Amino acid sequence: MNTPEIVTAREWQAALAEMLVKEKEFTRARDALAAMRRRMPWTPVDKDYRFDGPEGPASLLDLFAGRRQLIVYRAFMDPGVSGWPEHGCVGCSLMADHIPNLAHLNARDTTLVYASRGSQSDIARIKDRMGWDIPWYTMLPDEQGAFDVDFGVDQWHGTNAFIRRPGEGGEQVFRTYFIDNRGDEAFVNTWNFLDMTALGRQETWEDSPAGYPQSAPYEWWSWHDTYADTEPSRWFGDPDPDDPKDPRPPRQQPAECGHCAGR
Repeated sequence: MNTPEIVTAREWQAALAEMLVKEKEFTRARDALAAMRRRMPWTPVDKDYRFDGPEGPASLLDLFAGRRQLIVYRAFMDPGVSGWPEHGCVGCSLMADHIPNLAHLNARDTTLVYASRGSQSDIARIKDRMGWDIPWYTMLPDEQGAFDVDFGVDQWHGTNAFIRRPGEGGEQVFRTYFIDNRGDEAFVNTWNFLDMTALGRQETWEDSPAGYPQSAPYEWWSWHDTYADTEPSRWFGDPDPDDPKDPRPPRQQPAECGHCAGR
């Protein structure tokens, strides 16, 4: 393993001071992006989407739970996904493991919910097994359309943001933002913790010094209650060459020689 230079504590502090300049640049760039998000145009949601929840039928407006803003993460706790019916999607389960105490979001007049195609009985069973305390709804497609299809989360995960305000004839809901693919990484603190370590995420796409431990991304993930029992697997399948939005990485082919491995 080709480790970085070993230096004195004083030299290390000097190197850290140089890195802090870049850290501050990153923080300010992130703040600027958030400011742009706050100025994004809104688009009205005109369909009456229907859901089933722990307390029965619900509309999109009901999901706000009386608060001004709503965040909806589309989780694949659906029949047919890898691990069903004991588990839902591995990646979505990893996301759910990182949901904090929602009182803090609620204090800012914001509600966060998860939405899936699985039934409420299946969702409740999986939540109980995994120890999740997240408001979780079942999407109910009807003649007006399907929530996941209309909001870009029928094939892949994603997070939509909404806001409501009084309008003619009652409350009006607007879509304000959407994040998917690697944008959702911001909601997984595991990545943030690993990114500050010497070895990083230990995945093959990372720019790391030669010899650092690395394995294929995604494939090492598991449900938090099965890490001791499972081997890395390609649970998510191979990418669709006809779908330009398919986020799945291609399967890595074994190198034929040392030259190919370093290419």
